[in-house]
Amino acid sequence: MATSKPSLPKGTRDFGPEQSAKRSYIIETIKNNFIKYGFSQIETPAMEQLSVLTGKYGDEGDQLLFKIMNSGDYLKKSDSTDFEKGSAHLLPKISEKGLKYDLTVPFARFVVMNQNDITFPFKRFQIQPVWRADRPQKGRYREFYQCDADIVGTDSLVNEAELTQLIHDVYNDLGYKGFVLKINHREILMELARYAGLAGKEMPFCVIIDKLDKVGQEKVIEELLAIGANQEKLADVINSFSTEGENTLKVEMIEKVIGSNRGTKELTEYFDFLQSYGTENLQIELDFSLARGLSYYTGIIFEVKATDVQIGSITGGGRYDNLTGVFGLQGTSGVGISFGLDRIYDVLEEKGLFPPSLTQSSDVLITHFDEECMKHGLGLLKQLRAAGIRAEMFPESVKMKKQFNYADKKEIPYVLVIGSEEIKRGEYSLKNMKDGSQEMLSIERIIESITDQK
Repeated sequence: MATSKPSLPKGTRDFGPEQSAKRSYIIETIKNNFIKYGFSQIETPAMEQLSVLTGKYGDEGDQLLFKIMNSGDYLKKSDSTDFEKGSAHLLPKISEKGLKYDLTVPFARFVVMNQNDITFPFKRFQIQPVWRADRPQKGRYREFYQCDADIVGTDSLVNEAELTQLIHDVYNDLGYKGFVLKINHREILMELARYAGLAGKEMPFCVIIDKLDKVGQEKVIEELLAIGANQEKLADVINSFSTEGENTLKVEMIEKVIGSNRGTKELTEYFDFLQSYGTENLQIELDFSLARGLSYYTGIIFEVKATDVQIGSITGGGRYDNLTGVFGLQGTSGVGISFGLDRIYDVLEEKGLFPPSLTQSSDVLITHFDEECMKHGLGLLKQLRAAGIRAEMFPESVKMKKQFNYADKKEIPYVLVIGSEEIKRGEYSLKNMKDGSQEMLSIERIIESITDQK
């Protein structure tokens, strides 16, 4: 019987040692900033009840949920009439769970279930994989990590200002300068929809506007007219998207089109907080066409875009006032951001911004001429590790050339050589693999030398 060639599901990837080291570097950088800003870590299961997930992401999001078949005989609760009525009717009978689509909805469920044990305002961060049955393409995967930070139980716009600073700190620590943080307010989009004659169709308006980057202005206008937009007023709306000037000036300009509203007032207050914070070096652009497709946003929304790499948004988020309401906890406002680990990885890779030392697995490799020397090396290995030095020993007594090749391929900077003469003298040959220099040193001096170079 022929063995089948192993393969991965589309939209998923393996990560080797080098990729894993680089991903860990991004995660640690983000995590350290979350902790610095006072967030606490939680984790939620890979799967949730479908009743928790459905209806939270809009119709398009519901289509992209990965459903899990009920265990055992999953068809036992259904019959032939269920098949005839179609998948929407059949699904609840054969599937009760799904893989989580994002970290925000499971977080809202967590808050409601643990509301009596949580201190509000509750600041949490979560770094876990999510799954979407999307069409895989560059920068878009079916399994990917999100790194989220949310604050619930307060509607103060100080939180939006804090998250703005946090975003800048993360990208500053990653050494990436080529980004712009786009800001908008969901209420301004709602008012623009009403102004364009689409009262009652605000959500479809947002979904169509969200495609502006992907399909272009002409197609967006065509789709908005098809759902009943007023052509003349729609032209004013589209023109407002290209308003130039300072962010505060843009707020004044949009008020001339749609009047003062919650959105314009909150943006003004948000920019005031940033002013108090100190706005130097902030890369913020107020963009009235920014929609963020998810239906749960109600206030200020964020999106970080790379300006020098062709990829989608690398961070996004916003204010949601009613997310916990669907689970029975009313009046709990929240705001959060999500860093897209996989896309950030692609950006740093393309720009060559990963530190070169990340892929170095060990500081020193112990090599040896025979088994007696190898046994002696075990004691040295313990001393090196006790001193905080990343050390390993070649596990077999083979030709020295093979051992050195191993160090070379793994980019290990130092090789310690043990022979019978070295054991007698209590001094060992330490070779610097970068410059080829070599000297005889005691283990204490070797520890000093390697520590000094780290």
